[in-house]
Amino acid sequence: MPLHIATPLIESRPLSLAAGCEVWAKMEALQPSGSFKIRGIGAACAHHAAHGKRRFVSSSGGNAGLAVAYAGRRLGVPVTVVVPETTSATARELIAREEADLVVHGASWQEANARALALVDAETAFLHPFDDPLLWAGHASMIDEAVAAGLPFDAVVVSVGGGGLMAGVAEGLARHGRSAVPIVAVETEGAASLAAAIRAGAPVELPAITSLATSLGAKRVCDRAFRLTKTRPVHSVTVTDGAAVAACTRFLADHRVLVEPACGAALAVLYDRHEVLAPFRRVLAIACGGATATVAQLQAWQAAG
Repeated sequence: MPLHIATPLIESRPLSLAAGCEVWAKMEALQPSGSFKIRGIGAACAHHAAHGKRRFVSSSGGNAGLAVAYAGRRLGVPVTVVVPETTSATARELIAREEADLVVHGASWQEANARALALVDAETAFLHPFDDPLLWAGHASMIDEAVAAGLPFDAVVVSVGGGGLMAGVAEGLARHGRSAVPIVAVETEGAASLAAAIRAGAPVELPAITSLATSLGAKRVCDRAFRLTKTRPVHSVTVTDGAAVAACTRFLADHRVLVEPACGAALAVLYDRHEVLAPFRRVLAIACGGATATVAQLQAWQAAG
């Protein structure tokens, strides 16, 4: 039995009216861990458990860490999640609620990741937040479900952080002979590592993450995501933090579902009718979710402008 659920695929009339095309939302925010991450991480954890691993270690204080903690509890495998000092109290509480051993270390994800890697031994599986073929194969299942529903979409809109979701979507499209379907890859300004890689002609490391969409806070996009921009249609788009937060607020009002600004980035392209949408008639939007945002936090971000 998979650790993720088959999520609803809904026609969003509010998003369709705003975007000027038909929009169908894959509601990944409804996954048991709160985001799409459980698809790939759940598949990877099940794989490692079946191959004899007796402990899981992750280095994410956000949705990936929460997904590993959830998967470990469900599989009966102990989990250690190393989070940086910047990890919110909400995220820490959610991870601890899943009975994971929580370690706080370092001022950045890179420092937390180094500590996590030092904990790995022969009986331990390390779960990377986004750069792992096992994750991409698991994330591809959302495209399997959309295709099985009979939806003939002509573009997919996704948020991009480290690039794991984008890589999974591309793999899912390839499985069904749809590699020509464009992916609209959306990042927030201040966390746009894919856009920086495209400009540089190779993956580069951002000097810092300045976006409040911390779930998109990978200083360097994974190599796989960058290579996809060379081998298939990918449209890179950046939006402001303000646009991402506004999209979260509108989505909450329209669909009674709270998502993080990292998810709001993709939704902002639709709500603001970005010009990239002009060629498309029916768009599949991945509402990737995010479990660590609160209504109060969303309101504070909006008030801050």
